[in-house]
Amino acid sequence: MPYNSSRNSYHASRSGSGANRGRSYGGRNRYRSQNNRNRTMVKGRGQYIDPAKFVRPAKERVEAEQYIPKHAFADFDVHQLIKDNLEAKGYVAPSPIQDQTIPLGLEGKDVIGLANTGTGKTAAFALPVLHSLMDNPHAKALIIAPTRELAQQIEDEFRSIAKGSGLFGMLLIGGTPMGPQLRDLRMKPRVVIGTPGRIKDHLERGTLHLGTFSMVVLDEVDRMLDMGFIDDMRTILSALKPQRQSFFFSATMDDNVRHLISTFSQDPVTVSVKTSDTSENVHQNVIHYSSANDKIEKLHDALIKDEVEKVIIFDETQRSVERLNQELANRGFATDAIHGGKTQGQRQRALDKFKRSEVDILVATDVAARGIDVKDITHVINYSIPQTYQDYTHRVGRAGRAGKTGHAYTFVNL
Repeated sequence: MPYNSSRNSYHASRSGSGANRGRSYGGRNRYRSQNNRNRTMVKGRGQYIDPAKFVRPAKERVEAEQYIPKHAFADFDVHQLIKDNLEAKGYVAPSPIQDQTIPLGLEGKDVIGLANTGTGKTAAFALPVLHSLMDNPHAKALIIAPTRELAQQIEDEFRSIAKGSGLFGMLLIGGTPMGPQLRDLRMKPRVVIGTPGRIKDHLERGTLHLGTFSMVVLDEVDRMLDMGFIDDMRTILSALKPQRQSFFFSATMDDNVRHLISTFSQDPVTVSVKTSDTSENVHQNVIHYSSANDKIEKLHDALIKDEVEKVIIFDETQRSVERLNQELANRGFATDAIHGGKTQGQRQRALDKFKRSEVDILVATDVAARGIDVKDITHVINYSIPQTYQDYTHRVGRAGRAGKTGHAYTFVNL
């Protein structure tokens, strides 16, 4: 859709969960769960996780030397409209990843950005991409993110920075109707933002033609590979214009990430501003329970503590997430839920309410919560043990962002 409009370029169904506003603590109804054991040997990948790994104090924070940017946003050689929109958003001094990536992007270089989540990566690639699109009427850009929620967040940021430009962009994600996407694709968008599965789907249908796209951005490359998108990524990248500019952003750089980047980039410049792992900023501990009733009562007790302000609770399945969300709502908590069984519209509304603190508890499955960027989460609670320790670190890291100290609790059956 044109970025001078406030209307979304796609339409999702609108139905909410009706969570209560604020926190009033009612009577303690008993939680009747069929699944009263929290397994440390998990199905599927079957990785045993020693519960001792869930107990760890946050590292003492050492004040890092304050970063002094070399540029102000007003200094970047981008269109004045972009500068005006950045000023309206309150952007003055760029973050380290923005300060170092934007000049390279404006020079047309391929860039590898190594940075933690929540460091301003989106603006780091949005400015050079949008400037190039405004400069060259034939240029097109593809932005790929691992999850629907992250793709939506990127689209929102692009929309605000490009406001008034008339650029036509669209979102290609699952959980939304095909009809509006097919309609928008026929209008030849200059910016396509989406998830690997839906992008590949349109590619195979012949409704998306990537041979004329001259820019590509892969955000959270490591997460996309963790989620099994390696073949999709290769298919998509191979379909792009051979002579193109590429941006790759990742929190980690293992052999798989390195090989993918080396295959699909040309003399990339690496910008590394990654600090310590986010999970190091989180106090981690366990909560032991002996039965399903004991488990829900201990969760209730944990949630009513004064220091608990904004919480993500992870559970294993869509059914268990719905059941727990309903139980907490019955007890008077302001809560909502996201999982793969909800439409994209439902998931986005739940996330928006959580961001606006209309609800202060979000119950989620792992997959649905990937890509969520909410900076003020104080607590993460693992109501079920994650399938791998890597999943565990991704979960608890949501409470230690932007240099803040968070708290994580994992329920372990006695």
